[in-house]
Amino acid sequence: MIILLHIIIAFSSIIYSGYVMLSPSKKKINISFALIAATFITGTYLIVTMPAHLIQACIEGLAYLGVVTILTVVAHKKLAAQRAE
Repeated sequence: MIILLHIIIAFSSIIYSGYVMLSPSKKKINISFALIAATFITGTYLIVTMPAHLIQACIEGLAYLGVVTILTVVAHKKLAAQRAE
């Protein structure tokens, strides 16, 4: 059950971070960071409870975290630039 929740959160996070990059706001960026944190927490739980089965997925998860974090940071910088104008 936790793996299904983890997958749903991860896909939601990817889609949402792309949306936030197109239309950034402080609230949306906070939600994006919350989704990133939720994915990290559920992924860590899965690794701790089933380490032998998820090593490959862990490597892919780290790549996911990198991409989504970069998208969210770009959205944050875009929002800061809009406010500076």
